[in-house]
Amino acid sequence: MGVEAAIVLAVLALVLGLLIFTRIPPDAVLVGGLSLLLVAPTPLAMGWKLGVITAEEAFGGFSNPGMLTVGVLFIVVTGLRETGGIDWIAQSALGRPDTVRKALARILFPVVGLSTFLNNTPVVAMLIPAVSEWAKKLKLTPSKLMIPLSYAAILGGICSLIGTSTNLVVAGLVITQTDLPPLGMFDITWVGLPCAAVGSLFLLLFGPKLLPTRGSPAAQLSDPRQYTAEMIVPAGSPLVGKSIEQAGLRHLPGSYLAEIERQGTSILAVGPEETLQADDRLIFAGIVESIRDLQNLRGLVPATNQVFKLDSPRYRRQLFEAVVSNTCPMAGRTIRDGRFRNRYNAVVLAVARGGERIRRKIGDIELRPGDTLLIEANPGFAQQHRDSRDFLLVSAIENSTPRRHERAPLALLILAGMVVLAASGVVSMLVAAVLAAALMVLTRCCGLNEARNSVDWGVLIVIGAALGLGAAIEGSGAAQLLAGAVLGAAGSDPYRTLIAVYLVTWLLTEILTNNAAVALMFPIAISAAQQLDANLMPFIMMLMIAGSASFATPIGYQTNLMVYGPGGYHFTDYTRIGLPMSLLIGATALLVAPLVWPF
Repeated sequence: MGVEAAIVLAVLALVLGLLIFTRIPPDAVLVGGLSLLLVAPTPLAMGWKLGVITAEEAFGGFSNPGMLTVGVLFIVVTGLRETGGIDWIAQSALGRPDTVRKALARILFPVVGLSTFLNNTPVVAMLIPAVSEWAKKLKLTPSKLMIPLSYAAILGGICSLIGTSTNLVVAGLVITQTDLPPLGMFDITWVGLPCAAVGSLFLLLFGPKLLPTRGSPAAQLSDPRQYTAEMIVPAGSPLVGKSIEQAGLRHLPGSYLAEIERQGTSILAVGPEETLQADDRLIFAGIVESIRDLQNLRGLVPATNQVFKLDSPRYRRQLFEAVVSNTCPMAGRTIRDGRFRNRYNAVVLAVARGGERIRRKIGDIELRPGDTLLIEANPGFAQQHRDSRDFLLVSAIENSTPRRHERAPLALLILAGMVVLAASGVVSMLVAAVLAAALMVLTRCCGLNEARNSVDWGVLIVIGAALGLGAAIEGSGAAQLLAGAVLGAAGSDPYRTLIAVYLVTWLLTEILTNNAAVALMFPIAISAAQQLDANLMPFIMMLMIAGSASFATPIGYQTNLMVYGPGGYHFTDYTRIGLPMSLLIGATALLVAPLVWPF
């Protein structure tokens, strides 16, 4: 073993140890390992040199097409989120099942389909709140639904080239490190679709028994603030002519429809079959999260027309909570008489007063010290009034920017165009994603600030640094050594070698991260296949499947970590259902891949 290979393997062992046994963020660990390789002294015939790899080799991963595509896709998904496109898909697909198994089916099939054409990490991020609220409506614990949400996104991700960052990273490595033609949009579908079908069937059959019954910590907390909010059904709303049940306004989590005002009369006992009419004024009582969701519901608008008189478009605003102080000039005056909008360049949408139901229109409510106001204003409102004597507390509400529902069809059309361009091979996946992201911004499906903030730089740094480590493994000769070890264990049989490559990649994925695992294993797998003079395609497909098939631990795949808290899970919950799931997916992939691409 050469000195450079020994140094690379030592750094790799250090990186693995830090990732497994410490809580240091993966991006910091991988960049640290890359830095060590840049400055480690290595012997030469005439002396010493600094660094096992050059700066170009270390940071070349940050220009990898797969990594860049992942970053651009965050912007595309932001456009879908800000227009309510994802909300519309979720509401249309979920429905109201009456058993856990039917609820699982409602999650699995739409999420698998959605994650096939969208990067699965942002999909899970957007659907966690929707599934959490849905679980409340169905009176199910989130632990029955959150792991299936993550697993369904993973299964969908292995059905196309763009479904997961792992596939994009491997596709980028195929371009830069092999002589093979670029991977097609649906090359992996030959293996991924059978795996997705088998995994979905397993979850449907065994999920209800293997998933724990456990509430999340957040679900155990109650919000004492009960707001009174008013919404109007405008003319032309898609809710006109629908019953309360059909409109999804019955069994609202954390709130209820208390009253409907219609043409000067009040309907106090609102039944599920009551049909909504244009200009109905709906009065809701509930907690802040529920009122926030009502503000984003397609077909309803705030009852106060003051929101349309602020000096910025609604999609550039945000919701805030503010507590009225005893020195506030608005105390003792109604919201209308005190000219709240003119005074603060903000609009009151709802008022909470110690759990009391306030039976007045928003503009007629006389404010008192201690009232909590739900306010719509420009993003700088909290900063401007943080030290004001008018309010005791001002806090922003996350994910409360009003949706741009009128642009949802346009956002969905842009998404469809991106998929068609990439699938047809007219342009590369990166170019298609860049065009889609640019159109999302140019058509105002999302703003520039939202586009900038949507990119998860931690994920991109992990990918880029892991690719740098992979280059070091290959360039130092460590890949050949490790490939020899794999071949030694597997013998000269290509199928046993394929199994060994899959198992090693899967184990690394479970203890590291998916992108780091495939970046580290790619040169090893390719070297092993070349030494056997075997077809590279089955090995590449096994890397893509094994790099995503992380079901047995929460740390191997980002979506598993994302649902850990909302589901109230323990580490062993993943092992109980995920280990048999992983073995089943592995067996399916290892059976199908050699049939599609013979050795």
